[in-house]
Amino acid sequence: MARPVVGIVGNTSLLNDQYPIHAAGTMNTIAVAQVSGCLPLIIPSDPSLVSVDELLESCDGFLLTGGRPNVHPEEYGESATEAHGTFDRARDAIALGLVRACVERGQPFFGVCRGFQEVNVAMGGTLYPEIRELPGRMNHRMPPDGTMEQKFELRHDVTFTQGGVFHEVLGAPKVRTNTLHGQGIKAAGPRVVIDGFAEDGTPEAIYIKDAPGFTLAVQWHPEWDAGNDPVSRPLFERFGAAARAWADSKQQRMLKSA
Repeated sequence: MARPVVGIVGNTSLLNDQYPIHAAGTMNTIAVAQVSGCLPLIIPSDPSLVSVDELLESCDGFLLTGGRPNVHPEEYGESATEAHGTFDRARDAIALGLVRACVERGQPFFGVCRGFQEVNVAMGGTLYPEIRELPGRMNHRMPPDGTMEQKFELRHDVTFTQGGVFHEVLGAPKVRTNTLHGQGIKAAGPRVVIDGFAEDGTPEAIYIKDAPGFTLAVQWHPEWDAGNDPVSRPLFERFGAAARAWADSKQQRMLKSA
């Protein structure tokens, strides 16, 4: 039986500082293929190349990955400053509309880091450009030096709502996670439920209230060592199950219309 197709929202980058590419980290494709049990498909996130409608029909679910560029603050009614960093307006144009369409249709998506922020902005929320500058907040950014293992090491706890969605998925009210981000939620969108917080009060886990499908998003990077990490694995497994359910329902609809 064919695996469900998961579209991985890619980033525009430069190979060897000069050759433009659309790319996604191999840890994302490995997590989707080996833990979610789905077929990973990297999306060139550019509205001149693909449309949201085409993606919705071609894929069964979507992984909204992390990335160096940030969501442009004009998308949530603010002006860009130096603190906002770099941007990818083409990805904004695809990802934000894709989130809203998936929420409406009940089609599953899983947001990670920048993807977590995209979900909040798509649903009417705002972001802080640099949370480490806020009083009482820790530095959530990736350590500038060290091995990959050191950069992705577990650095803080995330506490979930007792009996909430993430508590149920992960089977624990508190987990230890990595942290590699500079921005964070300022105001949650009207339907965005913040279901988990870091020790300093930074929102770390969200979902969309009353959405018919899988809409979980996390501020950390569960794709790192997803097959072995006890926090990452159930998230990707549950996402894979949601994509499989969508694929099955699509197949049933096609059979009925044949």
